[in-house]
Amino acid sequence: MTPAELSRTVLRAVRRAVDEGVLRAPVPERAVVERPRPGGRGDYATNVALKLAGPAGRPAREVAEILRALLIGYEAISDVEVTGPGFLNFTLAQDAHASVVRTVLTQGRAYGHGGALAGDVVRVGRGPLADAVARLAHAQGATVVRTETGEPGSLPSALVARLGRDAAVWSLLWPTATASPDDLLVQRETNPLFRVRYAHARTRALVRNAGTLGFEGEGEGEGEREVSVEEEGDQLGRVLVDYPGVLEAAARHRAPDRLARHLDMAAEAFFRFHDTHPVLPPGDEKPSVAHRSRLALAEATGTVLAGGLSLLGISAPEHL
Repeated sequence: MTPAELSRTVLRAVRRAVDEGVLRAPVPERAVVERPRPGGRGDYATNVALKLAGPAGRPAREVAEILRALLIGYEAISDVEVTGPGFLNFTLAQDAHASVVRTVLTQGRAYGHGGALAGDVVRVGRGPLADAVARLAHAQGATVVRTETGEPGSLPSALVARLGRDAAVWSLLWPTATASPDDLLVQRETNPLFRVRYAHARTRALVRNAGTLGFEGEGEGEGEREVSVEEEGDQLGRVLVDYPGVLEAAARHRAPDRLARHLDMAAEAFFRFHDTHPVLPPGDEKPSVAHRSRLALAEATGTVLAGGLSLLGISAPEHL
């Protein structure tokens, strides 16, 4: 369950409470779901009860308890707690991250795209930053209108000549990623662009090598993906879960750097998992269910990295 899916689930609970007459308040257009703040618990939290308290004429904690009773039965949610003045805190079921991997593998690079900005008109100028904003807004359902104002229509030729197009775009979208733009030329882990693109290339190499060994991240019989994400892969699974919310926020706030930062976080999480959990079996050992699960997680990570880089206007080579 992604934050967007959890948000829709919360809104369904609100609508049900209103329809059943246990809550008298207008149903909001959206419910913000984010990581718990200090003092919170579980995987995600929402302040929707605090927003509804005034219109409903009831204490926020009372509203939260009404919603908690309606949300606790959902299969993907293992627990719902009320904390503080009325925050709803969610702990997802153990296989929730596995279901996200299945979703990524099914939707491909379209994972995270949606209609959050449907009906909005986003006006952008020209240039790499405007192009990235336009792609992000379009991916969230907005209508994009180009204007002739704003930044220059092309990258500075001197910057492209020095860094290459991809690094030049990255340096403009996330200017604080490195101490100097020239650091983007260094192929080592201190270079976030290299880190992200190398993580993508590594995931593709794993898929190719697994194919050579005769297996893929799928189960037997019905062909369902074996994605019982191991506990150690939980952090990487969380990054994939958060990706749709990051895309929406980046589009809503016209901030492509948010996506760049998240891709860097995904790359770091992937390498941590990859270094401690071999995706390919050693020697002549046959691939186990664990290897298939890890391969599915790696493939999903590569899909997210490629999709994110594409939205930023940066290539995702399969070989580095």
